Amino acid sequence: MFHVLVGWTARILVSFSRFALFRRLSLLVRLTLVALLGIAAAGTASAQDRRQNTPGEFDFYVLSLSWSPSFCEEASERGSEQRSQAQCGGRPFSFVVHGLWPQYEHGFPEYCDRNSYLDRNIMTSMLDLMPAPGLIFNEWKKHGTCAGLGPRPYFETIRKARAAVKIPPEFLNLSDPKTVTPSEIEEAFIKVNPGLSDTAISVTCNRTRLSEVRICMSKDLQFRACEELERRGCRRDQVTMPPVRGG
Repeated sequence: MFHVLVGWTARILVSFSRFALFRRLSLLVRLTLVALLGIAAAGTASAQDRRQNTPGEFDFYVLSLSWSPSFCEEASERGSEQRSQAQCGGRPFSFVVHGLWPQYEHGFPEYCDRNSYLDRNIMTSMLDLMPAPGLIFNEWKKHGTCAGLGPRPYFETIRKARAAVKIPPEFLNLSDPKTVTPSEIEEAFIKVNPGLSDTAISVTCNRTRLSEVRICMSKDLQFRACEELERRGCRRDQVTMPPVRGG
């Protein structure tokens, strides 16, 4: 009987020992996770620029040009073409301005002044380049407020940036669907825009279609390199450019 009691006692002590060890290990794991989360949070903070969301304090712009026929086909597939009538009606848009976005070398600011107001007259003055009222209001709120300019000077800067970029002639009146590689699109822009290099331009796409061409520009609207933009570029071997509506 004594030997049985000793055996039980030993097993109980071993169980308690294992439980205590488990608790210590659990505590160690929890502390390690907390430390790792702290490192990750610090990394996120360091990834954000110290000037984060301070209006006017950024490094360069990205001019984003959207291939309108792709946008309109996607709107039609979603059943939202009626809401996009300004852009997807009868007028033959090719590349339209999505936006002019202040950027840091790593990351970007946004919504630098959520209380800022955009006059409707300024909005209507931009419809030839950005044919969607909702887009214009959103671009001002999300990106324009970070440029350190008033609404009118900011949209004048968009107009100047767009004027500084020549669209390759083969894309202006595209009458049939065109299948191209992202690099062919970049090369076409580089060919007609002196000073533009493959380090300053990037193409984005969805599963099958060209979405946008994005071009990096300095604050004085000169082409400049931006490696981070290229890392977010299209990785498809080929993309389709739907034809210009009415083209």
